[in-house]
Amino acid sequence: MDVNQAKQEHLLALKVMRLTKPTLFTNLPVTCEDRDLPGDLFSQLMREDPSTIKGAETLMLGEMLTLPQNFGNIFLGETFSSYISVHNDSNQVVKDILVKADLQTSSQRLNLSASNSAVAELKPECCIDDVIHHEVKEIGTHILVCAVSYTTQYGEKLYFRKFFKFQVLKPLDVKTKFYNAESDLSSVTDEVFLEAQIQNITTSPMFMEKVSLEPSMMYNVTELNTVTHGDQGESTFGKMSYLQPMDTRQYLYCLKPKPEYAEKAGVIKGVTVIGKLDIVWKTNLGERGRLQTSQLQRMAPGYGDIRLSLETIPDTVNLEEPFDITCKITNCSERTMDLVLEMCNTRSVHWCGVSGRQLGKLSPAAFLSLPLTLLSSVQGLQSISGLRLTDTFLKRTYEYDDIAQVCVVCPFTSNEC
Repeated sequence: MDVNQAKQEHLLALKVMRLTKPTLFTNLPVTCEDRDLPGDLFSQLMREDPSTIKGAETLMLGEMLTLPQNFGNIFLGETFSSYISVHNDSNQVVKDILVKADLQTSSQRLNLSASNSAVAELKPECCIDDVIHHEVKEIGTHILVCAVSYTTQYGEKLYFRKFFKFQVLKPLDVKTKFYNAESDLSSVTDEVFLEAQIQNITTSPMFMEKVSLEPSMMYNVTELNTVTHGDQGESTFGKMSYLQPMDTRQYLYCLKPKPEYAEKAGVIKGVTVIGKLDIVWKTNLGERGRLQTSQLQRMAPGYGDIRLSLETIPDTVNLEEPFDITCKITNCSERTMDLVLEMCNTRSVHWCGVSGRQLGKLSPAAFLSLPLTLLSSVQGLQSISGLRLTDTFLKRTYEYDDIAQVCVVCPFTSNEC
């Protein structure tokens, strides 16, 4: 949209054109059968049309390119490029010409001019050309302000501006979900799974060049979007990674705390910064766009004052035969605890050993590994429950049930069991 100031005769003319990639020329083929009245007329006209492909005249796409016919859409993450030309339409020599281009957004005003120095003179029928570029980082209304100041040959100083208003649209809809690892062994490492749902909300297909997660300083990341065949990895989305309009794609990442942070129980708690997504795509004839999300945050799971996790546990055990597990007890509080362990039997799981034994004092952020023995009297998938930890300082008891599950099988034949 072009909004000008009050009408005034100026010696100079300002022209602004957005620079975009051309599009493939399309034609509408019109055909008929040979027995129809036009006969071979339509086919002959298509063969003589320079925009059609020889031998494939009925295809809509041709071999020619079309220059942009309108301003088009601008999407967040793309590079806005514009050609600015100031032409001397008069028969006078104009002096001290200064062309300035600013981009006004909802939050800031940016100077896009390549040079801020004035041109000494501009002869009749000559012009001053400039090309500006800007990577769009905000959505909403943008106004390109082009200002021209100059001095006539009689010493009169003149000035005029033109405003070009356009909207920056959102190209992608990005949604994220966090999942905490719930398996027995991975829970010790505080694994976090991130699912990123990316939807193309434009009207044209996109080639997804890169979708990566840049983790924060606390985490290492592993991408789970490829399938390994031998020594080569193939994308789960196929060789041609196109995202059609309104289609959605899910990307999965696994984050693990770095060893120096995982060993400290009190570091990863509350709201933690995971990292940010970096998305790069290409559209019409390779026009590139890039979008980075803000820092993704998640609420770390709360473990209370004491965290109990399993370091080792067998997958399958025999019926009525003892088996060993190793528990890890971590003090997540900011005070020293004096712990007592109690083991309560359930209907199917029975603990072996002395209940009510002293574990000693445990400092803040410290942990201890505790080997335990138990057996199951019932077949099937059994849940391990019944551990109780009591802090003798505060007389507070912490209960731990459904810690893990084991598969209990009969070592003999079905008739013997």
